[in-house]
Amino acid sequence: MTTLSGAHTIGQARCINFRAHVYNDTNIDPSFTALRCTNCPSSAGSGDNNTAPLDLKTPIKFDNNYYVNLVAKRGLLHSDQQLFNGGSQDSQVRMYSNNNAVFVKDIVAAMIKMGNLDPLTGTNGEIRKNCHFVN
Repeated sequence: MTTLSGAHTIGQARCINFRAHVYNDTNIDPSFTALRCTNCPSSAGSGDNNTAPLDLKTPIKFDNNYYVNLVAKRGLLHSDQQLFNGGSQDSQVRMYSNNNAVFVKDIVAAMIKMGNLDPLTGTNGEIRKNCHFVN
């Protein structure tokens, strides 16, 4: 999961998805918080659809800077920053932050492995109207 989360090196997130992290969490760089709060007001409903890049350093380049951001406590999403927060994944995040080649090799292997999964289809599976709930 730590490797696949590296796909967050590209893309954007809506304010509604990172508001709680930048306003409430303590495992975040204060200057990064200030930057993100300029485009994401603290009140719900206000600016919910404003976006920010998931990767502060190179938002349109697929590289290991997502992990560099995590080490610097600049993960945009709470779930991302949890990957580098004094837990079991810290060493892997640090390794990827220091070695783009290893990250690229590992994410290619992880994507191939995920692509080889056999999803349930037809009457064996379910297409959910809302991913969080069983229909």
